[in-house]
Amino acid sequence: MEARVLAFVLAGGKGTRLYPLTKERAKPAVPFGGRYRIVDFVLSNLINSGIYSTYVLIQFKSQSLLQHLRDGWEATSLLRQHFIIPVPAQMRSTGDQWYRGTADAIYQNINLIEQAEPHYVVIFGADHIYRMNIREMLEHHVHMGAQVTVAAIPVHKSQASEFGVLETSSDGRLTGFHEKRADAPTIPGDPERVYASMGNYIFSTSLLLRELYADAENEESSHDFGRDILPSLVGRADMFAYDFQTNRIPGDPDDQEPYWRDVGTIEAYYDASMDLRSPKPALNLYNRQWPLRTAGYYDAPAKFIFDEQGQPGKAMDSIVSGGSILSGGIVHNSILGRGVRLLSGASVEDSIVFDGCVLGRGSRVRRAILDKNTRVPDGASIGFDIEKDREHYYVTDSGIVVVEGRRGSVDIASLSV
Repeated sequence: MEARVLAFVLAGGKGTRLYPLTKERAKPAVPFGGRYRIVDFVLSNLINSGIYSTYVLIQFKSQSLLQHLRDGWEATSLLRQHFIIPVPAQMRSTGDQWYRGTADAIYQNINLIEQAEPHYVVIFGADHIYRMNIREMLEHHVHMGAQVTVAAIPVHKSQASEFGVLETSSDGRLTGFHEKRADAPTIPGDPERVYASMGNYIFSTSLLLRELYADAENEESSHDFGRDILPSLVGRADMFAYDFQTNRIPGDPDDQEPYWRDVGTIEAYYDASMDLRSPKPALNLYNRQWPLRTAGYYDAPAKFIFDEQGQPGKAMDSIVSGGSILSGGIVHNSILGRGVRLLSGASVEDSIVFDGCVLGRGSRVRRAILDKNTRVPDGASIGFDIEKDREHYYVTDSGIVVVEGRRGSVDIASLSV
């Protein structure tokens, strides 16, 4: 008998460390790679793994995320017999509160589990950039006779203080949880690395229901899986770590290393985006057996044309998304979203440009992130005088300039090229 699997995607975090990119949108709705959103990674992983019944739990600043799910996921023909449904906070907890933690988010929707009666419940976050064959993790869960399986990625022990660390026996059985401890136990047989929790879980349904009800009644709990429920299960349930490094994606070369990035800060987000520029990027978006799915945009192809002085539009070591037009403008080591316009003499270097941005004649942008619908005036410079930029924009400690965009769309019809 085919196992019934129900998935929950936790997409309700504020993403405060990604401010100002999260000023008007939830972190899972932040653009990535030109035409995608961060949430597309976990949803694509589920679909590609044959898991088609998914609830997306939303909360803060959810309009952008809701619109993306509507445009890209709810109506796709692939899901006629299944679903991806966004679910707001149900206020089922004491005091009619928003989600108080990851466990409370599932508890507030516990009726969805009871109605579906799945054999297994998959609970994944929507905050990371990665590709994962979740079917392999599920098979590991079944093979080990586990009641709980936690995805883990080996990292150097010097990073232990940055993660929740899983302590395991030699067979991968979980024996302890250590929250951001510099002296956390290392992987058995590997004294230089620790298992960092990826915040992705598989539960056998009966155990999950029992623990959610018990946790909801515990006034001392913070109602979080990593802090409360999982540590309390040590010695009471069969729990195992799943080593993400063993995960393999169909269609990838045999030597392709699994890719996972926590893009919780502007710097981490910028670095992960820049990874895509490589001729052989660590994150492979070109594997047709494991496509990264997103909204079905109806953009015209990108276009590179001469300006009135005869200068051609150029892009080197860059990603240029559909609907963009480079008219005598030059792009180097950058990522351009949909419908971007570079007017005569404009230049972009080492930057990320979101949808609908317009760079005026002779403008220059370097090591910056331009949010949606930003209009850079003719002759303006961004990223060349950091102290001046600080007077007008958000600038990180490492000097990345983040320019907030305009609400609505930019009227580009009247702009000369």
